[in-house]
Amino acid sequence: MQEGSAKLSALPAQTQKAFGSWQLWAAALTSALGGFLFGYDWVVIGGAKPLYEAHFGIALPQMQAWVMSCALVGCLLGAIGSGPLSERLGRQRTLLVAALVFTASAIGTGSAASLNDFIAWRIAGGIAIGMASVLSPIYIAEVAPAQIRGKLVCLNELTIVLGILAAQIVNWLIADPLSPHATLADLQGTWNELYGWRRMFEAAVIPATVFLVGLFFIPETPRWLAAKGQWDRARAVLTNLGGSEYASEVISQMRLASDSLPSQPRKKPRVGPVLTIGVTLAVLQQWCGINVIFNYAQEVFSAAGYALSAILFNIVITGVTMCVFTFVAIATVERLGRRALMLFGCGSLALIYVLIGWCYHSHQGGVLLLGLIVAAIAAYAMTLAPITWVILSEIFPTSVRGTLMAVCSASLWAACFVLTYSFPMLNASIGTAGTFWFYAGVCLAGFFFVRKYLPETKQQSLEAIQRLWQD
Repeated sequence: MQEGSAKLSALPAQTQKAFGSWQLWAAALTSALGGFLFGYDWVVIGGAKPLYEAHFGIALPQMQAWVMSCALVGCLLGAIGSGPLSERLGRQRTLLVAALVFTASAIGTGSAASLNDFIAWRIAGGIAIGMASVLSPIYIAEVAPAQIRGKLVCLNELTIVLGILAAQIVNWLIADPLSPHATLADLQGTWNELYGWRRMFEAAVIPATVFLVGLFFIPETPRWLAAKGQWDRARAVLTNLGGSEYASEVISQMRLASDSLPSQPRKKPRVGPVLTIGVTLAVLQQWCGINVIFNYAQEVFSAAGYALSAILFNIVITGVTMCVFTFVAIATVERLGRRALMLFGCGSLALIYVLIGWCYHSHQGGVLLLGLIVAAIAAYAMTLAPITWVILSEIFPTSVRGTLMAVCSASLWAACFVLTYSFPMLNASIGTAGTFWFYAGVCLAGFFFVRKYLPETKQQSLEAIQRLWQD
């Protein structure tokens, strides 16, 4: 990098004061509640599925699939719309919109009088998920000091995992025990069919309200304010977050970055290469194959000889493993760097999938298969799951960060949709072993892509990273 970029990337020692600022951590944690609601809303439907199906009389597989996946339509709409909206209204006000939609969808889904109402509110909840997936990482990245930006953005992934775990626990506590062989007819007239599934969705009103109220007490991001020419407000926010010296340092960096832009009128930054990287990483996070493990966890553990229910398995194994290794990501993202963790994630998942494929091919089960499954979840939780969001939140130029982040998030949700619907066909055509070997190949391709094209961005200011795409 050139000398000007080096000046931008190094913050003096005075900024250490900002790292412990309660205002900074309060703003980051409040924004990260969007991730908690993202995780909760995404998973709660799994426990409610047999109950609302009994209530609405959903028996056709095609309708069951549509009701389960309709939120993905909302995710795409929310992700696409949140970028331009956040560029116009700001990150904080657009997060307020997402919080309002989360709250309304929780109430609406729980009180749905008809199946069409239920589907409409699920799509609305998907819109909020799509918005939160874009906005929460952006907000945290734009308020955080460079030296701890990765840790703070990883908080968003941690809250997603905690939201997933919370949904699993809520489903478990609310629902009356079900026979594993219960049919739609068996559920008719029971508390579960009449009220249980409604309480599961309505429980999200509590964190959604906390999120909504909290957003009134956090500031707009200084980067968005500066991009709109509101330098005095940007300085005031930075002073509140880290003191006057910290504010002067960051304002100086932002002005230097602004002055270093090309002088031609309104010439936009060169975004083609960085957008290609962002979209590829977003798709890789889904096509690395981990969702196959999540979707077929019960079958895998049953084959390994464990008689745990799906809910208990999810709480004890998936949830705890994801939580623990997300903390590993938080502890290592600034020391090891984004690029190293992504390389480790792609490489380790490729190796693990080769071994899992061998287990299926040779009919091996038991502790070996169990250990490989847990290892894959752990590798994903400390690498591709959180680090992808860290990278996407920081690599784009400030002036188009919201828009390009929205494109990447929409690509991620589209990839999730394709993965979900292609797996049964892939599994039927090449078998379970071949499917895991296919995903091993995807991870290996991701390894070489990251090695060749992804620069290391740890400890660098957003303005320094922006210059990577101008030099």
